[in-house]
Amino acid sequence: MPCRLAITSMSLGRSYAGHSFVHKLDMAHMYGYQGIELFYEDLVGIAEQLPGGDTRSNELEAANIIRRLCHERGIAILCLQPFAHYEGLVDRQEHLKRIEKLEFWFQLARALRTNMVQIPSSFGPASEISEDMSLAVADLQKVADMGLQQEPPIRFVYEALCFGTRYNTWEQSWDIVQAVDRPNFGVCLDTFNIAGRIYADPASLSGRTPNCDDAVRDCITHLVSTVDINKVFYVQVVDAERLAAPLVEGHQFYNPEQTARMSWSRNCRLFYGEKDRGAYLPVAEISRAIFHGLGFEGWVSLELFHRRMGDTDAVVPKELASRGAASWAKLVRDMQLRVEEEAPSDMGRMTASL
Repeated sequence: MPCRLAITSMSLGRSYAGHSFVHKLDMAHMYGYQGIELFYEDLVGIAEQLPGGDTRSNELEAANIIRRLCHERGIAILCLQPFAHYEGLVDRQEHLKRIEKLEFWFQLARALRTNMVQIPSSFGPASEISEDMSLAVADLQKVADMGLQQEPPIRFVYEALCFGTRYNTWEQSWDIVQAVDRPNFGVCLDTFNIAGRIYADPASLSGRTPNCDDAVRDCITHLVSTVDINKVFYVQVVDAERLAAPLVEGHQFYNPEQTARMSWSRNCRLFYGEKDRGAYLPVAEISRAIFHGLGFEGWVSLELFHRRMGDTDAVVPKELASRGAASWAKLVRDMQLRVEEEAPSDMGRMTASL
């Protein structure tokens, strides 16, 4: 299967900034996106507009509305995300609440006609997340087994965030996927989060970690020789800007409740190839390892977070959709990708996208 283009629904401008989901979806359709990673917050935004506000019944109705809107535009729903702050919680009562929430997410997934839920590595306070990897693995085995009991089965894609509290490298996410050892549990490889940990340091003057080039070379060698491509459920490709000054106290993006990498991630991501905007991560090298070293084919998503998304300008969704499309065209050229021109034809079935 060749590669297909998707975008995170939030990437086209956050709903709370006044950009309606329908408008964002129209811009995605206009610029040729074949799928979206649906952010739960976008679904909630639609539910809040229904009589009675954000209730579970309204969230299910919102899921039905989103499914119809996507179907009308020929856009697939790649996954529902993020099922966050789940694995390894010290407070086991909170763990049980997350399990109860997941049962409802299964209902949402069925209504959306998607078969995948994304789980990012937890980035909460260290005091709330166990250091015991075996607990995290057991928690993730629990959700995977629950997913296998669904009809049709639900898959889970795990992603290590570069600002994750316990798990913040692709190697750690791969170790977890192998330890979970379930057919419906795989990994998302994200160029930003890979490079954001081993190459970039937004709190430093240089914007880079020591020996960053060696780290990237070692990472690529290990990635290509280690990862089973069948366990890579989809890929995210974006870059980020190098800051003019270290992201420390006094910087405009500084947030005392966030690590520097998290604040940088929320404000400064860029699309692939946007060197004129300050992009500087080794995204091309990492992408080449994924597409050619591993031979990945399937969904490629552009997951952008940027301060521009918070602007209320009506042009924001169109601007970001067009920039993403230009980035995709450059990625296709640079990586010599084979591209699937249309989204899956049977939009009504919950089948694997890969």
